[in-house]
Amino acid sequence: MKIKSFFTAMVMAGFLFSCTNGEQQNSGERAGNLGEAIGKSKIKIDNGRMTPEVLYSFGRIGGVEVSPDKSKILYQVTYVDIKQNKTNPELFIMNSDGSDKKQLTVTNARESNAQWISGGKKIAFLSNEGGSSQIWTMNPDGGGMKKITNVEDGIDGFIFSPDNKKVLFIKSVKAGETTKDRYPDLTESSGRIVDDLMYKHWDHWVEKVPHTFVADFKDDKLSNIIDLLQDEPYEAPMLPFGGTEQLAWSPDGKIVAYTSRKKTGKEYAVSTNSDIYFYNVETGKTTNMTEGMMGYDVNPQFSPDGSKLAWLSMERDGYEADKNRLFVLDLATGTKTDLTENFDNNVDAFVWNTDNNTFYFTVPVAGTVQIYSLDMSTKEILAVTKGKHNYTSIALGNGKLIAGRQSMSMPSEIYAVEISSGVATELSMENKHFLDQLTMGEVEERWIGTTDGKQMLTWVVYPPDFDSTKTYPALLYCQGGPQSMVSQFWSYRWNLQMMAANGYIIVAPNRRGLPGFGSEWNEQISGDYGGQNMRDYLSAIDALAKEPFVDENRLGCTGASYGGFSVFWLAGHHDKRFKAFLAHAGIFNLEAQYLETEELFFANWDMGGPYWDKSNAVAQKTYAASPHRFVEKWDTPIMVTHGELDYRILASQGMMAFNAAQLRGIPSRLLVFPNENHWISQPQNGVLFQREFFRWFDEWLKP
Repeated sequence: MKIKSFFTAMVMAGFLFSCTNGEQQNSGERAGNLGEAIGKSKIKIDNGRMTPEVLYSFGRIGGVEVSPDKSKILYQVTYVDIKQNKTNPELFIMNSDGSDKKQLTVTNARESNAQWISGGKKIAFLSNEGGSSQIWTMNPDGGGMKKITNVEDGIDGFIFSPDNKKVLFIKSVKAGETTKDRYPDLTESSGRIVDDLMYKHWDHWVEKVPHTFVADFKDDKLSNIIDLLQDEPYEAPMLPFGGTEQLAWSPDGKIVAYTSRKKTGKEYAVSTNSDIYFYNVETGKTTNMTEGMMGYDVNPQFSPDGSKLAWLSMERDGYEADKNRLFVLDLATGTKTDLTENFDNNVDAFVWNTDNNTFYFTVPVAGTVQIYSLDMSTKEILAVTKGKHNYTSIALGNGKLIAGRQSMSMPSEIYAVEISSGVATELSMENKHFLDQLTMGEVEERWIGTTDGKQMLTWVVYPPDFDSTKTYPALLYCQGGPQSMVSQFWSYRWNLQMMAANGYIIVAPNRRGLPGFGSEWNEQISGDYGGQNMRDYLSAIDALAKEPFVDENRLGCTGASYGGFSVFWLAGHHDKRFKAFLAHAGIFNLEAQYLETEELFFANWDMGGPYWDKSNAVAQKTYAASPHRFVEKWDTPIMVTHGELDYRILASQGMMAFNAAQLRGIPSRLLVFPNENHWISQPQNGVLFQREFFRWFDEWLKP
């Protein structure tokens, strides 16, 4: 699986940009260090097969923004330099038909959060040139670049008001008293004093929280800066993943809508109840617009005429995987309406049409993510697109939709979508040079019968140049979440085409407990860990193992997060089906997990409550299914990987599993990343993970 020396040299030099004439070059034409233009170099891929180095060479598109006149598309592409172990986002522009692509920035800094201002005459963006991230502006041709803010400790995101006279920006502020505040003479002490829960979140100790500020903007300067939360100890936007999508300006610039869960400590840890707040920039008054709505309320958007507010809402407090509904508030009457009450699927990204009546939004459905339309007056919901792909973002173009799209065989690119027909045309073609050289495996949609008489969608990915007269080892892919659909996703960690390129048939079932197949299918898993969803996994691998081209004596199993839990559980219940396991960031001991995780609302809902509540039948059923209780049945080689900055599922869970395997004399391997969280994000760590992944499975499934 080695690559040729030329390709290796170019990979280790880094796959970045080379723009000497202002024109965009795709990621396959870039080489050199971060920000350094050294001329064109065509990257050649040996044998047309995916490798970790190839995977990390793809340009990663995001931040798509259509100009006010719909004639231009502004977007971000992130490149990876494996040798320097860095990523570098740059800004690009093209016409709305995909022509005249230009790279606007070529720097060692990180440019992001780009948006159109001044009616499309200027572009504003974040850059960390010279240190902390600040707002910069430039002309649409990339000229006239100018830094316009100097906010202490930097800015994490921003949105200009419609008239460009004010700006919202996100900045982290100190949260609570630190040890050094209490004992200023102990300057070298590293101790943290904790009196409440939520002292850690995702991958950091909670010593700062994001706040949203509003400021006047004139003559390229900020003034009259006001903290919308008025020094409250709450988040706005919400951690760990919230950004500017949780903020909105009213069209007249008088109201700011923002999302916040105004809770701290234990109350925060056990609740998902967030709300949409209005801040009046003229009076300074704050009003809770969703008071009494008890679940997640996020991502406000005003209608173009400013008469209504739309947002996403979950109904039940404590249930993070509840149905995502599209709600609308009539600002004149105060009436709140669930536009999707008769639609048994989630709404994800959404956008208002200019008619103030129609919405376009993305929906996870049957193992894909499609674009739908909704007529607010009739509540009629219609599918705009179909096909074997995921739409990841959506914006209004000139009579079309501008959307991000990906699949298991293609990273995200920008498409123009015809609203009437759903026909999509690729615009960005950032990764065409690589894709033209790669041979991808066929992705097959199979519907497999389950033990309770249901039909389950299972994606089967075949090796490139698959030969049905040969036999292949197969890997069962176990999805995390747990309620996260096995869709047509493209991943830099769990890339199914990468697995297939290494000679494996990949079996990826949409087992019980995933969205896209109705609420009943999605909710079944809660309180049933180790139950029907595990039988679904076995139904999928058993069905494929019967195929003449699958070697039933060379089956492996892998997954992360809940998928890692699944691997640990199946290791004690697989009846010798599998010859090797690999689990990343998995739960091994559910009782320990209940007290170790930070977002306790998840544990309370999905596990049923604390393990010490002996009267709670659901909880006791959950903890009785904990993988650590079945270690005596482990009999198969297992590899465990984990990040030590993972505070969702602590690294001790993985270490316990590895230690148990070692003590039982089972061949086992542990790969620990001290500087990674629940994901594996750093380039060299990602390449190491991929190399060790295949070294492990090749050792046991390709003797």
